[in-house]
Amino acid sequence: MPNPRLASRYAKSLIDLSIEKGQLEEVYADMQWFHSVSKSNRDFVNLLKSPVIPGDKKLKVLDALTENRMNKITTGFTTLLVKKGRESNLPEIASAFISQYKEHKKIHTLKLTTATPITNELRNAIIAQVKQTGGFENIEIEEKVDKNIIGGFVLQVGDKLVDASIAYDLKAIAKQFENNDFIYKIR
Repeated sequence: MPNPRLASRYAKSLIDLSIEKGQLEEVYADMQWFHSVSKSNRDFVNLLKSPVIPGDKKLKVLDALTENRMNKITTGFTTLLVKKGRESNLPEIASAFISQYKEHKKIHTLKLTTATPITNELRNAIIAQVKQTGGFENIEIEEKVDKNIIGGFVLQVGDKLVDASIAYDLKAIAKQFENNDFIYKIR
């Protein structure tokens, strides 16, 4: 069962410890790895959540998966989670850690949805415009191609959303026709 409060507390503790030890970047890389494995491998998540598999076996599997590639802080942290019976929350903790890391480093995530892949030149222009408009220094871009928007783009930064897609405009026109307002109002 998801527990965002627990995940946030464990993630905060891990961030504080890794900052104190000067190993924040290494632990961040480890948490990114756990996050990506959790998203791509359902069996890994099922293993962590299984009440049938004992904790020592889960630790052995985690050690075999990481093959001593993990930072000592991360290894100690995962061991602690297993001993406390909280290993099922590891994917959620990794996600919370990544969010808190980005907040700590003031990294803003820009989600861009287009109908076709964009060029590097356009990508850089969009990033520059968002940096200038929003006053952001560090921007991470997540691109998504969705043919359903037909054309244009959908841009989201934090809680702000700009929907300049053709699909949005077509829905607005359809809504006006439903209201018997046959004169399209241009935005």
